Amino acid sequence: MQLVDIGANLTHESFRHDFDAVLQRAAAHGVIQMVVTGASHSGSDHALDLARAHPGKLFATAGVHPHHAVDYNDLTDTHLRELARQPEVRAVGETGLDYNRNYSPRDVQLEVFERQLRIAVDAGKPLFLHQRDAHHDFVALLKRYRDKVPAVVVHCFTDTREALHDYLALDCYIGITGWICDERRGTHLREFVREIPANRLLIETDAPYLLPRTVRPQPSHRRNEPMYLKHICEEIARDRGESADVTAANSTAAARTFFGLPEI
Repeated sequence: MQLVDIGANLTHESFRHDFDAVLQRAAAHGVIQMVVTGASHSGSDHALDLARAHPGKLFATAGVHPHHAVDYNDLTDTHLRELARQPEVRAVGETGLDYNRNYSPRDVQLEVFERQLRIAVDAGKPLFLHQRDAHHDFVALLKRYRDKVPAVVVHCFTDTREALHDYLALDCYIGITGWICDERRGTHLREFVREIPANRLLIETDAPYLLPRTVRPQPSHRRNEPMYLKHICEEIARDRGESADVTAANSTAAARTFFGLPEI
């Protein structure tokens, strides 16, 4: 079984003390490639550095998360455009809208999201997107740019069946995380994850966040890491009514298509 974690926040400070061991554990559990999420100006730089330090194994995205939209300026835009031209950077993002916490004003989020959509258009790179409690505005803006970018993934999908089909109608990929393992808030995903076409399903940990609640034994530190992608794959496979090997093979092929990853 070969797996690709399409969203891991490996720049997070919790990985600094045992980064190499994290990569080794991931490989031991079949995770052979990972895309390191860039979610801020400095975080995108760090993601690129990690990708360059581990060629063929780690890749990067470059973007500014809506939580940090208030910090976005012309310098940030210029810098992201430069990052988007780097071969190790395989997508623009993480960008989008988050009306759940509103750490940045909504009008600012919309402006910054659109600026990054334009970067993806100009760079010819896929989009790595975040949406929470902002579906209407998110879809309305995405529709204006969808046919101008090569591919889109709605990362860490947690929304409704109706939202899912809105994205599929736009030929988006869908990223599923350990949220599906959360009996408190992810049960609805189990009901329709099988409706995601095999060539549009991507799987991810969003590490160090969203440790699957069904992992046994639960680690005391509660930190998620890429090694748990195998567990997420198995849970998704069960809900899709297929073997984990099939889910792994299809999601890995989809990830390689989306990000242009080399085979190992």
